[in-house]
Amino acid sequence: MPLLFSYGTLRDPAVQHANFGRELHGRDDALPGFRMTLLEITDPAVVALSGTAHHPVVAPTGDPADQVPGMVFDITDSELVAADGYEVDDYRRQLLGLASGVQAWVYVSAA
Repeated sequence: MPLLFSYGTLRDPAVQHANFGRELHGRDDALPGFRMTLLEITDPAVVALSGTAHHPVVAPTGDPADQVPGMVFDITDSELVAADGYEVDDYRRQLLGLASGVQAWVYVSAA
């Protein structure tokens, strides 16, 4: 089963139910070498579901002291596809190492 690291709206139970049909249970972790900023979302369906037009997004800094806290979830392959459908084109999915030593899929800035 794939691992998904979330630092933003995919941690919201309402967003999880809408995309995966269930609430995910995860564990705390962090993404080293990245910094988080906010991104304005223009997709009305995503804004309606999340309740906000500004979503966090991460980009690499190259500094291992920088870390983004979040949650890592065990999900199914079909749930990973559903997450891809939820994320807008400003994000791309990348397999990255987390502070715990595991590798997980993370949505990072597509810019």
